[in-house]
Amino acid sequence: MNGVVLVTGISAAGKSTVAQALAERLPRSAHVRGDTFRRMVVGGRAEMTPGSEEEAVRQLQLRYRLAARAADLYFEAGFTAIVQDVVLGEDLERFTRWIRTRPLRVVVLAPDAAAVERRERERAKTGYGAWTIAQLDAALRAGTPRIGLWLDTSAQSPAETVDEILARADEALVGGDRI
Repeated sequence: MNGVVLVTGISAAGKSTVAQALAERLPRSAHVRGDTFRRMVVGGRAEMTPGSEEEAVRQLQLRYRLAARAADLYFEAGFTAIVQDVVLGEDLERFTRWIRTRPLRVVVLAPDAAAVERRERERAKTGYGAWTIAQLDAALRAGTPRIGLWLDTSAQSPAETVDEILARADEALVGGDRI
């Protein structure tokens, strides 16, 4: 697997764990954590909340563009870039256009809401504040274009998910690379 792989899904879907495990399976890889770019904004950070203001959306899109550019730069340096972030709705297609590298694969982790609730309870960090699992799950399932490889990972371990991604890598191709 080469190029760029975008791993997305709602909070607590397993993106960080799966992206890291996938990167560890590849000989030359980089794990680009989109949320790192959000945390870099110190003064004037506007968080995404339901009904967010224009500034929060502008900062979200800046974060996406930075992650896309970082992925391209890692690829140019000979790495497979695994980008991981919450990219939902129309933003998913926009994000795929911001990444210039091809081949580009999109993997959408879509465990059911009960699995996400369990994972959220079991992890140290909190992914939900202003948003609910139901709100983000609905945004994923009803508002996100069906591009790339969508996986119901409710009953899978991270290793099993990575195995499936590697076995079905061609199904994750987007754009002109889709076979």
